[in-house]
Amino acid sequence: MLCCGALAAGCGATTPIATPAATQAPTRAEPAAARAGFVQARGQQLWLDGHPYRFVGANLWYGAYLAASEGSGNVERLRAELDLLQGLGVKNLRVLGASEDGPMKRSVKPAFRGPSARFNEALLRGLDVLLSEMAARDLKAVIYLNNFWEWSGGMGTYLYWVNGGQFVDMGDPEQPWPAYPLFTMRFYENEAANRLYRDYVEALVRRTNTVTGVPYADDGTIMAWQLANEPRPGADARPGHQVFPAFYRWIDETAAFIKSLDGSHLVSTGSEGLMGCADQPACVLTAHQSPNIDYLTFHLWPKNWGWLRDEDMPGTIERTLARAADYVEQHLAFAEVLDKPLVLEEFGLPRDDASLEAGSPTTYRDRFYASLFERIERSTVAGRALVGSNLWTWGGLGRAQHPDAEWRDGDTHYTGDPPQEPQGLNSIFDVDTSTLDVLRAHARALEAH
Repeated sequence: MLCCGALAAGCGATTPIATPAATQAPTRAEPAAARAGFVQARGQQLWLDGHPYRFVGANLWYGAYLAASEGSGNVERLRAELDLLQGLGVKNLRVLGASEDGPMKRSVKPAFRGPSARFNEALLRGLDVLLSEMAARDLKAVIYLNNFWEWSGGMGTYLYWVNGGQFVDMGDPEQPWPAYPLFTMRFYENEAANRLYRDYVEALVRRTNTVTGVPYADDGTIMAWQLANEPRPGADARPGHQVFPAFYRWIDETAAFIKSLDGSHLVSTGSEGLMGCADQPACVLTAHQSPNIDYLTFHLWPKNWGWLRDEDMPGTIERTLARAADYVEQHLAFAEVLDKPLVLEEFGLPRDDASLEAGSPTTYRDRFYASLFERIERSTVAGRALVGSNLWTWGGLGRAQHPDAEWRDGDTHYTGDPPQEPQGLNSIFDVDTSTLDVLRAHARALEAH
């Protein structure tokens, strides 16, 4: 999830940007031979067993944590959550497959790994359990392998491990925005940090599931490996330009590395789109044009970007819906230029009056969701590139563990909101009936198409 704050924090609103008509689609690599049960990308569509694969999905970053047999685990809750999601028509879950034990105050503990080559087998077995339970419900997984943001350790922690202990914490008032992204963007050109990252990627992609006995590379439950959550070249256009070449090279080379280990699964970037690309259309196009990247991703965060204001939701919702519609169309145009599918894999909006309580009114969130879902349905009917979505975020049966709704180390009552945010901020809970109705109706509509 995008973790910057309002306009003053460096997340200005997007202005409409025309897609460069002269940009040429790159030559695509021939797709691997179709394997039964594996999602493929051909042209602007995803395919599964000879049929278009269109999906309504959710983010469940904490899935492996919930499935772990010790510490954070609650496998009975995991099964109940998956049953709820399956009943709503959800077919796809975007989950965290990596976290790094670093110095940031608001990051997930325990982590999948520290600086050594000894990885957390309890959490890896949790991922095994998650995939086995998803397979039993015919759900597909997108597994992201790193994070630009600090809440799971991420790129900043990899840098900390190799640079003598230097780091920037997003929550440190003495290092205000944009100190964090300007520091973290150094990851793309740091070979020592990337060597550690690739070691973990190789171990995970080559892993064999301890529950099912199936190698990950042969498991159709996995739809895609994702390079990172929201990789971006810095904070805005000027400093971002400095790392564009390294950023593009990192995307292409890392995706090629994954495909050298596993030629059956899709690979995606995890990009926010324009807002995570210094607001430059050429950046979005170049970041996704590699033949090793199978589909485009984008995220949509109207509150973080200053489109919607908590103190005036009624007065700002219409402009929010209009700007969101423009943002979707911009990214559809990018996908059409590159002749690749497109997935909206993060989007959220607060509850009415910025409440954090499960079951409290979600008037504006429901309108936002319904508007986006309608655009996805139109795209699938017309055979356009936008083929699915993963809402942020599924809280399900979880609730904030403390009265102040703040995360504390060791918390296990996962709501879906990451540790640096109030628990319940963007969560969809099992008692949010109006939102669940919107979600269920969208799933039925996609199924009918």
